[in-house]
Amino acid sequence: SHLQLLGGNWIDRPVEDLLTLMNNSNIQAIVDLDGLDNDGILFAHIEKFKAKAPDRFYHMGGVDWTKWKEKGNNFGNWAAKRLEEQIKMGASGIKIWKNLGLHVKDQNGKLVKVDDPRLDPIFETAASLEVPVYMHISDPVAFFDPIDQFNERWEELNERPDRSFFGPQFPPFQEVIEQFANRIRRHKKTVFVGCHVANYAENLAWVSALLDECPHLYIDISGRIGELGRQPYTARKFFLKYSNRIIFGTDRLP
Repeated sequence: SHLQLLGGNWIDRPVEDLLTLMNNSNIQAIVDLDGLDNDGILFAHIEKFKAKAPDRFYHMGGVDWTKWKEKGNNFGNWAAKRLEEQIKMGASGIKIWKNLGLHVKDQNGKLVKVDDPRLDPIFETAASLEVPVYMHISDPVAFFDPIDQFNERWEELNERPDRSFFGPQFPPFQEVIEQFANRIRRHKKTVFVGCHVANYAENLAWVSALLDECPHLYIDISGRIGELGRQPYTARKFFLKYSNRIIFGTDRLP
């Protein structure tokens, strides 16, 4: 789960090469999250991979936020219809990326919150279609802190300051993560996968409480091995308790 097929030139290589790699690595299936808001990439991957081995590849659709200015307050209904079309074309679900809550703005130039009710039709449609919603909301907590000697991700942020969400132009981490939790709570018939340990690997107590409250929520561990590894005893208890709710993921190329 949670892998990108866009890199590594896999789109130009024989599918058999990837299937051989998967078989040798004991990987039964791949969930490809590269589609996002680009239908061209999504359908190219469906035609390339899923058409060849439908039980080994699952591709997630996405939301084209650039259409909000044109669609206005009807954007949610439009995006829900688009999700239906993506599923008909072979997508297996939808991924909501971190630009929601941090960058996406409505027709009035106002930042759209993760739990904005205008987006409800998307999640309700996912429930009616019985497809999962993958959500990567916010980023590591350190990305919202000042880039200084006290930031545990200073080296990364110093090289990639574009990954920083510190400053008055962005909402604080806690505000965004609570919007995510509100979204999960609101749609009890929708199956969610909270990417990156529900986007809050630094606080397993918080994630645990949300999992207990919302049985329709699953998580993946992609890109958060460091956060999990530094709390080994807590992480072990967490993994044992939620073993049927945790999905393996890498957030990397095959």
